[in-house]
Amino acid sequence: MNKVQNFSAGPAILPQSAINASIEALQNFAGTGMSLIEVSHRSKEYEAVVAEAVQLVKDILKLEDKYEVIFLQGGASLQFDMIPMNFLSPEKTAAYVNTGVWASRAIKEAKMFGEVNVLASSEDKNFNYIPKDYAIPADAAYYHCTSNNTIYGTEMFAFPNSPVPMICDMSSDIFSKPIDANQFDMIYAGAQKNMGPAGTTLVIIKKSFLEKANAKVPTMLNYKIHVDNGSMYNTPSVFAIFVCMHTLRWIKEIGLEGMEVRNKEKADLLYNEIDRNSLFVGTVVAEDRSRMNVNFVLSDPNLEEAFLKFCKERNLSGLKGHRSVGGLRASLYNALELESVKALVNAMQDFEKEHKQSTLNS
Repeated sequence: MNKVQNFSAGPAILPQSAINASIEALQNFAGTGMSLIEVSHRSKEYEAVVAEAVQLVKDILKLEDKYEVIFLQGGASLQFDMIPMNFLSPEKTAAYVNTGVWASRAIKEAKMFGEVNVLASSEDKNFNYIPKDYAIPADAAYYHCTSNNTIYGTEMFAFPNSPVPMICDMSSDIFSKPIDANQFDMIYAGAQKNMGPAGTTLVIIKKSFLEKANAKVPTMLNYKIHVDNGSMYNTPSVFAIFVCMHTLRWIKEIGLEGMEVRNKEKADLLYNEIDRNSLFVGTVVAEDRSRMNVNFVLSDPNLEEAFLKFCKERNLSGLKGHRSVGGLRASLYNALELESVKALVNAMQDFEKEHKQSTLNS
């Protein structure tokens, strides 16, 4: 089978080592003679998986002992509700920054539980930049930001010194570069971008912040319950966490510094071609261009379908932009290799030559 270069925004490409391990475990998990997806999540073999996955997160991010790490379900979208439900009381206001669709949805959900102060927004320019000049109120319940905006292709490369608990949705750039994770009170991320398959959500939460959680929260939406039960209050996403564990092993072996070198090389190669090529135009302010999701359009929109067909013929998959914004999007998550980006760049160059030749002939 010809290799498909997978630029999907998620569920996204995974390291081959994690895929191979999951195939083996589906047949015989940890020598149990049973498949991973039929073994008890209470077995000592599977409890070891969760324990290792948790420890890998702590090791990779160099988390201090003051943090809890749990795996939940419902994706990052459920966190949009769980966060204000647990941490926004009637007498407080939560501070949010609006940088795209997912940030907007987080804001919408938070407003159902209390007052929300939108400190800044890039909606005025179709979310093509990251707002920077704003102050975080010292009396806010918490400050919430989205580090990478999958749909619009912007990324935060620095975070403010927040006077209040700082929460970040890192669904699409977690583990892609070194960060000071200990400056956050909470980090959450859907697994299906950089960490594993769809089905589980990573939540990292500072113990002191957890102590501030509201007492009257439904059991399944209560962070304390899930922490006290070690991600096992209900049956977890057994398969997804297992694949996350193997992906985290791969990330730890490379290291976040090494991962950043890989990701920067891929992004620079593609952005340089977008800027050079007469047929393509970037859609994001240069300083805020995401290394994870590269958004661009054709200078002549009428050529878009022809280019996507051109890519399909070359086994370049997942390049159509999100349905809400259109255009093109190449997702360059951790597991994507440089050769895939080179294949895309070659296609862009060949398409430019073909278009120029057809123009001359006409």
